Amino acid sequence: MKKVLEKIQSFFSALGTSLKRKPQKTKAVPAASEPITTPREQSAQGAKPKKADRFAIISWVVTLLLVAGLLGGALLYKNSRPANNVQAAQPTNVPISEPSTTGQPQANAPVLTTSGGGFSSIGRKLQLKTNIPERERYESTSYRVSRGDAMLSIAEKFKLKSETILYVNTQLEDNPHNLKPGMELTIPPVDGLYYTWKDGDTFESVAEKFYTTADAIIDFPGNRVDLTDPKIDPGVSVMVPGGSRELDDWTRNIPTYGRGTDTGTGEVSGNVCGGGPVASGFGWPASSHSISGNGYGPGHLAIDIQANEGEPVFAAGSGVVTMAQGGWNYGYGNVIQIDHGNGYVTLYAHLNSINVSLCSAVGQGTVIGAAGNTGNSFGAHLHFEVRLGGSNINPYDIVQ
Repeated sequence: MKKVLEKIQSFFSALGTSLKRKPQKTKAVPAASEPITTPREQSAQGAKPKKADRFAIISWVVTLLLVAGLLGGALLYKNSRPANNVQAAQPTNVPISEPSTTGQPQANAPVLTTSGGGFSSIGRKLQLKTNIPERERYESTSYRVSRGDAMLSIAEKFKLKSETILYVNTQLEDNPHNLKPGMELTIPPVDGLYYTWKDGDTFESVAEKFYTTADAIIDFPGNRVDLTDPKIDPGVSVMVPGGSRELDDWTRNIPTYGRGTDTGTGEVSGNVCGGGPVASGFGWPASSHSISGNGYGPGHLAIDIQANEGEPVFAAGSGVVTMAQGGWNYGYGNVIQIDHGNGYVTLYAHLNSINVSLCSAVGQGTVIGAAGNTGNSFGAHLHFEVRLGGSNINPYDIVQ
């Protein structure tokens, strides 16, 4: 401000100087004609007092007016602005009987001011973490199996189908129960399988063999196929997206045992048990209704129900025990089968103990054994199968 005032004063001073009347030039007068001058003292006594510089006075007045105008304008602008003092945030009072269900602050709530007014902020959905989009993967990756892993959980981790992992990892022999801690698995980028190209193969023949399309093989970026001249050299491993193959049915190792002729299951491996109660419905064979490992699907024609070691296992329905056998049993461990007399047979595997004997009649909910970890298993659970006419069906379709 001081510099501004100095510049304004300098400007008006210069303006005043330029406007002053210039002294007129006098003609030279001969000494003889020169008028008589009076002494300096007399001249000073008779002289009039010097007038004040009016331009300087005007410049100062104008400067003061400008300063007053600037100050007045600033005060007027400040007083004309609305008050924006936001009150300090106060904790939200939530009634005990109505607990908050969101746990999140509201993004579009009005903000109160000291004047009693308020304004609404821009409404938006709060996000407490940044979503980083996943990059598409075109190459396989490795995964080391840890204790507690199951085929279903590994597949969900990589957003694949469980059968895809079975297709690619031949060491599993198409059996998810062969999964063991420390095992290294190959995880493909998409659902499908790998195939080593052979002489005479065409995209159409390979696609037909694995139930997919030629375009799926050609267009997959990981196969690096030249679209202007699509071909693959023999010996090259390619990804067959969406491809599938028949998985080995390891359930055939334990045949279905029926109670005998004229009982609804006489056509499958009957024995001499004869008749008995017939089931009118089916319930869950364990206290828990949760899946602990593998669900029903290709490569696993059963469900693995969560059950701690020693917990009771119940008969899913009324019937006759047609198998009660301990040992390895092709990986089933201690196993029980019950023929329900209506075409259905249920199987209970990996048991810790067996509480029934061959040809025993049981009712729905009868304790037939205890859950365990026997056979080809690493972690206590109940392996539960339902067979209709000797073929496995999804247990979820009948249990209630």
